[in-house]
Amino acid sequence: MVHGMKMIAFMYSTCLVMVERVEAADPDPLVDFSANATTPVFRNIFVNGDVTTGSGGVRAALDIGKFPGLTSQGLTVVQFKMVPCGENLPHTHPRATELLSLISGGPLQAGFVDTKGQAHIHILYPGDLIVFPRGMLHFELNVGTETAFYLSALNSQNPGTLDSAGAVLQLPERAAAIAFNQDIATVGALRLHRPYNEPPTLEAAKPGVCVPGQFITTSC
Repeated sequence: MVHGMKMIAFMYSTCLVMVERVEAADPDPLVDFSANATTPVFRNIFVNGDVTTGSGGVRAALDIGKFPGLTSQGLTVVQFKMVPCGENLPHTHPRATELLSLISGGPLQAGFVDTKGQAHIHILYPGDLIVFPRGMLHFELNVGTETAFYLSALNSQNPGTLDSAGAVLQLPERAAAIAFNQDIATVGALRLHRPYNEPPTLEAAKPGVCVPGQFITTSC
């Protein structure tokens, strides 16, 4: 009897773990193709997509609002045209893993920091791909002399994007000052010049911070 109760408890706990794992990802599609979609083709993403332009280039995204064909497919797609010394600011996607592919231009310095604080930084050339695991802080910087054209696919129709530096500066000044090991005045000055980046835009480096085509390395 006791053995049987233990077995039932084990099976119940196992089912709970399986349910939690299923709920952690987008649900499986229930239909072949969304009834709200008229076509599986989306044309000219840099005109018809969700386009944001910053000093570092152009970002064009697709979600189910712009492209109903993605509904329940567990995908988000973003394309980028990044000028030399432009950066996709450090950020995270709390609900998705990202796969980035450099098509032309660059090269890109790109990478992420894991939960042990180890940085995984690489130089990408056309034809290269890099994966940013779910929730990891990551970035892309065009260290070359040509506009970088690249695209990213994320395995959620709602991955979320959290601007990491901007998010810290949204905290009370005392909390942010302790995090940066700075005084209150320094943090206050940073907040004036560094608003939260929403919607996400590509930003160009300040003069002297980056020189196109120089220091193509993983260490600086």
